[in-house]
Formats: sequence, C-alpha cells, structure tokens
Amino acid sequence: MTHAAELPAWAALSVAVLLLLGAGLALVGAVGLLRLGSFYERVHAPTLATTLGIGCVLVASMLFFSLVQSRFILHEVLIAVLVVITTPVTLMLLTRAALYRDRIEGKAPVPPPPRSHR
Repeated sequence: MTHAAELPAWAALSVAVLLLLGAGLALVGAVGLLRLGSFYERVHAPTLATTLGIGCVLVASMLFFSLVQSRFILHEVLIAVLVVITTPVTLMLLTRAALYRDRIEGKAPVPPPPRSHR
C-alpha cells in the first residue's frame, strides 16, 4: 500500500476505530464461546458478536480502499450479504440438530424462558 500514507487523518482514525471495534467484538464472541456453559448458550455469542465484528471490519475495509483507490469499492458488500444470510441459517441448523440429538438420546428438552405475567 503505497498510498496509505496519503490517507486523510479523519479517515485513518475512522478505519482504526472500526478495526478495533470489530476486533473487540470478535474477541467478545470468542470468549463467549469458551465461557458459556451449554451448547445452546454458546451458539449465540459467536453468531451475534462476531457478525457485528465482521461488519465493522468490512466497513473499515470499504472506507480505506475506497479512499485509497479513489473509487467506491463494493466487494465487501457481497461479503456482508453472505455473512448476514448464512449466519442465522447456520445457527438455526445447528440448534435444530442439537435438539434432535437431545431428543434421540432421551435428554430433557431445553425449558422455555419464564413468562412474565402482567
């Protein structure tokens, strides 16, 4: 990147903040995957936090390369669309497979959350 030094200060700061935010969210998702107890709790941390982290990194990449190359870069939009479409589908399929496995093994189903009566 020979033109990276010519990046305006506001853009460099924006890209840096977005990258740090994205890395922090990805770290939160990874720590949640390690720390949470059951499988059903573990699937939410990576799907939510990591997806937001990837979104921040993609926005930072779009901003950086659009300014460096002096044209609007759309490659990251395709990546974002694919992540937004595939992540919930993967979460649903993994959860349904785990529920099916638990039912076959005779384990008690996951209790629903308590309802608040108003």
